[in-house]
Amino acid sequence: MPSEITKPLLLDVHRITLRIDGEEFEKLCQDNPDRSFELTATGELIVMPPVGGESGNSESELGADLVIWNRQTRLGKTFSSSTIFVLPNGARRSPDAAWVELSRWEALTPEQRTKFPPLAPDFVIELLSATDRLPPLREKMEEYTANGVRLGLLINPKNKQVEIYRQGQAPEIVESPTAIDCSEIMPGFILSLSEIW
Repeated sequence: MPSEITKPLLLDVHRITLRIDGEEFEKLCQDNPDRSFELTATGELIVMPPVGGESGNSESELGADLVIWNRQTRLGKTFSSSTIFVLPNGARRSPDAAWVELSRWEALTPEQRTKFPPLAPDFVIELLSATDRLPPLREKMEEYTANGVRLGLLINPKNKQVEIYRQGQAPEIVESPTAIDCSEIMPGFILSLSEIW
């Protein structure tokens, strides 16, 4: 006789100890289009929880600034948090916003562009939401730069802090900035934080 569940099952972790390969991951994503997942380089599945209204709005504002700048310059392609990139180390990651320089994007085959693009973006944004923990996000930022991301921003709205990640350098921490100048890789792009704080 089946047992009755009297209490709801609550999960307080985002990582599931389940090892799968890249093909299994793609099938999982196709079979569950309403869910968000990531896969570590070691094959550990990460279930990405949905974000609340404040985080969703902040993510949208940040992405809008990136899209507007890119439409004006036509220097690359922008991507939302739904895009999964296959990093050189084999991890499948989806930053909250990303940008890829145009020649790198055009070097991909049409099939590679349609599926999970096999490259690290040039620029990524990760926004710390209420459901995130800071240490795993910092590890993710380090992984991005180790795999080719040239500039990454980890934005912490609660502390009004931005951690700037660059290849081969220690993170730079900026307290309560009104904007971050990203011109070092994206000419003229200044990311406004006025809508975030």
